Amino acid sequence: MTLNRQWLLAARPDGTIGPKNFTYAETDAPEIGAPENGAEEVLVKNLMLSFDPTQRNWMVDRPGYLPPVEIGAPMRAGSVSQVIASNHPDFAAGELVQTTGCWQDYAIVTPGKGPTGVNKLPPGVSPEMMLSILGITGMTAYFGLLDIGMPKAGETVLVSGAAGATGSIVGQIAKLKGCRVVGIAGGEEKCKWLMEEAGFDAVIDYKTEDVCAQIARHCPDKWDIFFDNVGGDTLEAALNHINLYGRVVLCGAISTYNATKPEPGPNNLMTLVTNRGRMQGFIILDFLPRAMEAIEHLMGWVASGDIVYKVDMAEGFENIPTTIQRLYTGQNFGKQLLKIADPE
Repeated sequence: MTLNRQWLLAARPDGTIGPKNFTYAETDAPEIGAPENGAEEVLVKNLMLSFDPTQRNWMVDRPGYLPPVEIGAPMRAGSVSQVIASNHPDFAAGELVQTTGCWQDYAIVTPGKGPTGVNKLPPGVSPEMMLSILGITGMTAYFGLLDIGMPKAGETVLVSGAAGATGSIVGQIAKLKGCRVVGIAGGEEKCKWLMEEAGFDAVIDYKTEDVCAQIARHCPDKWDIFFDNVGGDTLEAALNHINLYGRVVLCGAISTYNATKPEPGPNNLMTLVTNRGRMQGFIILDFLPRAMEAIEHLMGWVASGDIVYKVDMAEGFENIPTTIQRLYTGQNFGKQLLKIADPE
């Protein structure tokens, strides 16, 4: 039998997550069912894993847009995999696919079932590209800004978590739509990249600067769209500078994910009332039927050089539990991925 390494969820999170929440296990690789039994299954070998802030939410035992990962089950994660065997007519051995898999070497997936399905990588698209700019983070930026934020040329767009996999793409799409873009990020290296490579108009370093004061400085006419990945004090600071009919796109609140008790909400929500503003959250799963729309536009912008993106690549199955910690400490620069194996 083929060995199947796994990282299992061992404990629900209490504060910052890390190796203490997971346990290593080994089992035999699964086998697909006989085709005569009607099981159109595909056996895949995971090659690369995606790390996303929302994974911590999947570890918590409460209702959400996806069911929580069960204790003793492999941790859920986006992945690029290679088909090893298939009973499905549309998938053949050797093909590369993207799916929502788990922290393990091998898995059985059933096309047409599950929250995100199983999708072949388009020709010329690398696993890194499929899990970053063309994956959930790229699509989140595309639909969150364009459908929820509804930018108009000449408006000012403020982005928190601006050097992250989603925020950096939000800002660049906003520039393509004729907007002025101000980012909030942490550290000199990230801020420099946003200005020199991603083309932001201004950047605020939350580690060394007063965020509220710097928003006032860089948004003298206030902002029209705030794409928020951070929440907490950053959201409160931003709301002090909302423009008339401003829109807040609530994508995430990573500053609060590891809190051991509920964080207080912004104390200035009345600014939404007085400025006739709108605050709306969204989940990318609602937009997946339109995934190809986003992928085609994003591929075109990357090919033309209008959008750049960064990947932070870790390696080694043994490093999975420590790699996810990087998301919550600000260590990652760009989309956090981890390589397990090369395609056969």
